[in-house]
Amino acid sequence: MTYSDAQIWTIIAILGVGTFLIRFSFLGLIGDRPMPSFVLRLLRFTPVAVLPGMVAPLVVWPPATSGALDPIRLCAAIVTVAVGIWTRNVLWAIVAGALTLYGAMGLTLLL
Repeated sequence: MTYSDAQIWTIIAILGVGTFLIRFSFLGLIGDRPMPSFVLRLLRFTPVAVLPGMVAPLVVWPPATSGALDPIRLCAAIVTVAVGIWTRNVLWAIVAGALTLYGAMGLTLLL
């Protein structure tokens, strides 16, 4: 399906207005008021929900393997989660996952 220039610019304008309205609803309308405690409590879970949503497809269907499940990446993800739960430290979890990923990839090259 091909779009004309006018249709593309209309889509861009609609998405821009939609993005502005979503941000304005938080920043412009309620930005100067204190938020209720239950909203603040729920907003603390946003990064915890977004990050796995971005990472999980890269673990289950990695582009590097044309979408096939890769045991090395799956193992690195499991190590990352385990270290994160054990240490409660994001940086240690990331370092452990990266070391596992690149260490396992290096071992497969040597073998």
